[in-house]
Amino acid sequence: MTTPRIGLHISGAGGLADAPLRAKALGCECFQFFSRSPRGGGAPPISAETAKLFRSRCKTWKLESYIHAPYYINFASSNNRVSFGSVSAVREELERGTLLGATYVMTHLGSASDLGENAALRQAIDRITAIFDPKKGGPYATQLLIEISAGAGGIIGDTFEHLAFILKGVGRPDLGICLDTCHLFASGYDLRTPTAISATMRAFKKHIPLSRFQLVHANDSARDFGEHKDRHTDIGDGRLGVDTFRFLLRHRDFRGRNFVLETPGADARRRNDVALLKKLRG
Repeated sequence: MTTPRIGLHISGAGGLADAPLRAKALGCECFQFFSRSPRGGGAPPISAETAKLFRSRCKTWKLESYIHAPYYINFASSNNRVSFGSVSAVREELERGTLLGATYVMTHLGSASDLGENAALRQAIDRITAIFDPKKGGPYATQLLIEISAGAGGIIGDTFEHLAFILKGVGRPDLGICLDTCHLFASGYDLRTPTAISATMRAFKKHIPLSRFQLVHANDSARDFGEHKDRHTDIGDGRLGVDTFRFLLRHRDFRGRNFVLETPGADARRRNDVALLKKLRG
C-alpha cells in the first residue's frame, strides 16, 4: 500500500480489546497504543480471548496496530536494574505484540546523562542486542522500531548519525526506524517546505537505508526549530503548520509509511486531526 494510512495513539484503558473500537470510532485506519501502563509496573497478562477479539476487530476494520513501549525505557542508564529492566520490558512488548498481531513496537532509547554520549550509545547497542537473545524468547512476528528523539536532557537518538550507529552495532536487518515530525524539527531537521523535506531525507539516506524507515509519528511542534523540546500540539497549531503535513504525505520518501498522530486534547479535536490528514493526503 503506497498511500499512507492515518491513525491515532489510542487509550488501552478498560481493556485492550476495546482499543480497535475506539480507533474505528475516531476514523482511524491504523492505531498505536500502550499495552501496559507507560509509567511503570508489570504488564497484565493478555488472555487468549482478548487476543482473539483484538485481532478479529482489527481484521474486520482493516486496522493495522502498533505498540508504544513504556516511557521509562532507558537502555543507556548506568543502573543495571534500569537498563536490563528495559531489555525485559521491550522483550515482553514484542511478545505481547506478536500475540495481538501488532505490526511494530516503538521504543525510545534513553538518556546519556550519567554515562556520556559514546558510552551510552555503545551500551544501547548491547542492550538492544540482548532483547533478541534466543535463549530468552522469540522469534517475534512484531518488528522493533527505534524512534528518533528530540534530544532534550542528554537523550540519545536525536541524530541520524546516532540511529545509524545503533543500527550498524546491533546488526539486525529487521530493526527499523520511526520518524516523529516534532522530534525531527526539535532536533534541527527542517520539514516546512518540499525542499527542506528533501534535504532532510537526503541526510537520512546518507546514513540509513530508506528501507529501514517504517512509520511516522505525525505531530506539530509547540516549540521552535532546533530547540530540543518535545512539545506536541495539534496539526496547524504549532511551528510546523498544516502545509508541512501536506508536503510530507505526498513526498516520495514517505510513500507507504503510515502516519500516527500523538496530538493532545479531547477526542473531538483528535478526530479532526485524523480527518485533516486524510484531506491533506488527497
